[in-house]
Amino acid sequence: MKRSDASDALQRALQLSRELTAVADSGDVCATLRLDAERLVLLQSARAALQPMDEKDRWVLREIAELNDRALGLMEHHRRGKQRALDTVAVGRRAVAAYSTTRMMRR
Repeated sequence: MKRSDASDALQRALQLSRELTAVADSGDVCATLRLDAERLVLLQSARAALQPMDEKDRWVLREIAELNDRALGLMEHHRRGKQRALDTVAVGRRAVAAYSTTRMMRR
């Protein structure tokens, strides 16, 4: 791969990182995984051609890393929200199980 092609691949990886962050914000795990895999292929293919790396490419990689951190944080936030919802359901099920053994007393 030529250096210019590698720089183009890096720009595409940056664009995918932006899309990935937006998708992660919506909580779409499947789309996030698909975009992440596509981005990984681009980054791996560009790595060898970008040595030594110039300042512009370093800046793009830093932005990709920042967007990746943001996407990870968003996905973790969604995971914790789902975990809280599951915990609430579990508490409700335990309450139903506890009260289902009692019967109303008739007068």
